[in-house]
Amino acid sequence: MASRRVLVTGSCGLIGSEVCVFFARQGFRVAGVDSNHRAVFFGPEGDTSWALERLRREIPGYSHAPLDIRDREGVLALIKEMRPDLIIHTAAQPSHDRAAAIPFLDFEVNALGTLHLLEAARQFCPESPFIHMSTNKVYGDRPNAIPMTELETRWEYADPAYANGIAEDFSIDQSKHSIFGASKLAGDVMAQEYGRYFNMPTCCLRGGCLTGPGHSGVELHGFLSYLLKCNVEGREYKVFGYKGKQVRDNIHSEDVARFMFEFWKAPRVAEVYNLGGGKGNSCSILEAFRMAEAATGRPMKWRYVDENRIGDHICYYSDLRKMKSHYPAWDITKPLDRIFGEIAAAWLDRLAKAV
Repeated sequence: MASRRVLVTGSCGLIGSEVCVFFARQGFRVAGVDSNHRAVFFGPEGDTSWALERLRREIPGYSHAPLDIRDREGVLALIKEMRPDLIIHTAAQPSHDRAAAIPFLDFEVNALGTLHLLEAARQFCPESPFIHMSTNKVYGDRPNAIPMTELETRWEYADPAYANGIAEDFSIDQSKHSIFGASKLAGDVMAQEYGRYFNMPTCCLRGGCLTGPGHSGVELHGFLSYLLKCNVEGREYKVFGYKGKQVRDNIHSEDVARFMFEFWKAPRVAEVYNLGGGKGNSCSILEAFRMAEAATGRPMKWRYVDENRIGDHICYYSDLRKMKSHYPAWDITKPLDRIFGEIAAAWLDRLAKAV
């Protein structure tokens, strides 16, 4: 195992950095690719330089390439030289809202960048598993067509067919995706196609709210991280539409890395999984406010904006039954209250160090 080498794109992001640390603990040699474009997308608050320092500090022999995945020749050269045993692609323009202002950059990163990596893998290491971090936004706003029941603090599916959440056979058509959702869908379908057409071991992980203490949460991306940051710093949090009762399922980045490891051990061809916290780790924004206050002891300041974000889900949580049937050794290990506690502690620590 010590000779196995994993290449992680977006290595300084939430999932990428967690994956790097996790696979290093499993004995892999880790190489990361990250151009710190999060600072370009979101400004200074999105800067991930601190995460790169963490990787170099915690992972012996970590190698880093500040490569932009839009650079086709650079990507081909890197993978030709490295020929990794596993590729985990988490690099992305990740914001649902920001994409509309930067459509060329968004598509070049999310769709074209993914194609560059897939083709490089096909040319130089076609037998190496390729794990693509996709998003539940590939379903667009179609989940909003499911009949809903309004409860005191959340919306809930009224149709019993969705009692366990959204499954992988849910339609991706005839819906508004947002520009981000469309570019991510292009990469998602391409990853599936390289699997089917070239018989490569690829999978797309359609993430719900991916979270954890390593997140550089900002208003446009990073739901729980940003919510807890506002709570800790006494900032006002803006709630956009749906009465604050919109529901998300939250999964800790470590549980994401653990699933990727299971896929590495028994890869399949052209698979798709809805990777989220499931119903058990779901909460509405109003419920998240209560949990944040419980985690920090600080009051939540918030304001309601009576306008929902374009393509935003009213209620979304992942049906995890396919994942668990294919990989029965995997399950959610970090419940919601523990996730809140870890993120709160991380922000309180950063705040104390900044003083």
